[in-house]
Amino acid sequence: MVILIREDLNLSVGKLAAQVAHAAVQCTLHADRMLISDWMSLGAKKVVLKVKNEAELSKYLNAARESGLKTQLITDAGRNEVDEGTETCVGIGPAVSDKIDEVTGMLDMYE
Repeated sequence: MVILIREDLNLSVGKLAAQVAHAAVQCTLHADRMLISDWMSLGAKKVVLKVKNEAELSKYLNAARESGLKTQLITDAGRNEVDEGTETCVGIGPAVSDKIDEVTGMLDMYE
């Protein structure tokens, strides 16, 4: 599983963690049960990568969908750091790492 998070929002560490958690939970809830079982047995790998802005987030979301990967777009409720409806991150997968890497392999890790 890969979660793409927007750099331009300058989220606090806590807010970023909450958005990533939302994406991971939604990806897990909407995945095929057999795939979840395999993914869990292999350690339930999750990687967080950064995108520059909303346009780049959309670009990778669309590329992942076109590749047949399951995706989850996370929008914020707007209770604190960003406006309601702000697209904060995208979850991709779980899926075979090579398939996700075909879409996201050039992105940097979120640090």
